[in-house]
Amino acid sequence: MKKTSKKPVRLSRARYVTSKIGKTKAIEAKHELRKYVPKTKRMNQETLREMLNQYKMVYIKPNVGMFGNGVIRVEQAEEGAEKPYSYQSGIRLRQFKTFEEMYASISKKTKKRNYLVQKGIHLLKYKGNRFDLRVMVQQTPLQKWETTGVIGRVAHPKKVVTNFHNGGTLKPVDTLLHRYLPASKRKVYVKRLHILGTKVAKAINSRYKGVKEIGVDVALDDKLHPWILEVNTSPDPYIFRRLSDKRIFAKMRRYAKAYSRL
Repeated sequence: MKKTSKKPVRLSRARYVTSKIGKTKAIEAKHELRKYVPKTKRMNQETLREMLNQYKMVYIKPNVGMFGNGVIRVEQAEEGAEKPYSYQSGIRLRQFKTFEEMYASISKKTKKRNYLVQKGIHLLKYKGNRFDLRVMVQQTPLQKWETTGVIGRVAHPKKVVTNFHNGGTLKPVDTLLHRYLPASKRKVYVKRLHILGTKVAKAINSRYKGVKEIGVDVALDDKLHPWILEVNTSPDPYIFRRLSDKRIFAKMRRYAKAYSRL
C-alpha cells in the first residue's frame, strides 16, 4: 500500500500579521470557531456576484489595510428597483442599473490591490447608528492568553465602518447592550465574548507564533450571535482609556510592556 504523507503546515513567527485572509484561515482551521466567521472569499467579479446574489449585502475590504480604510458596503435591492445595485465607500452612495456597471466602478477604486468579499452582517444599532465590538486579548507576563477588555464602536451616521479612527464613537459595552439584554444576562454575555477572544487568540497564535496581542472586531446580529469580522495583530490599546474603569487600560499597558509593545 502506497504511503501518503501530509504536507506540514509552516508556522510563522511574525508578531504582526497583515493578511486578512491568512488570519481568517487560521481561525477557520479550528472547527469550533467556524460558526463565528462570516463567509469570506478573495474578491473578483465572479465571487462578488455569487455572494451578492446569496446575501444581498456584502462588504469588500482590502486584504491588507487598517482603520477601515478602503472598506466598501455593496447591496443588491429586491427585484423591481430602477437601480438595484449600489455601493457606499466613505459617505458617498452610488447606484447602478446593472451589476456590470457597478463592478466596473468598484474596479476603479480597488485597482490592482487584493480585496476580499465578506458576507454582510446587519449590525445592531445604538441610537440609530450601527455598532460593533472590539475585544482586546493579550499574553500575560506568564504567556497565558487573557481577554483584557471589550469596548463598543458606534459608526459615524454617514459611514459604513465603525472604526474610531474613521469617525466612530467609543462606548461601554454595557451601554450598547442595555436595550438588548437585562443586566444579569449582559454580564454572562460579555464573559462569553472574553472566552471567544482567547480562543481566537490561540487559533491565530497556533499559525503565527510571534503574535502577542490581538484585537477582535465582533459584529452582533439581531439574534446576538457574534461574528468575527476581522482580527488585528497590532490593536490600539489607547481607545480603552475612554472607559471609566481605569484599571482596564492599566492592565493592558502592564501586559504590553512585558512583551515590549510599549
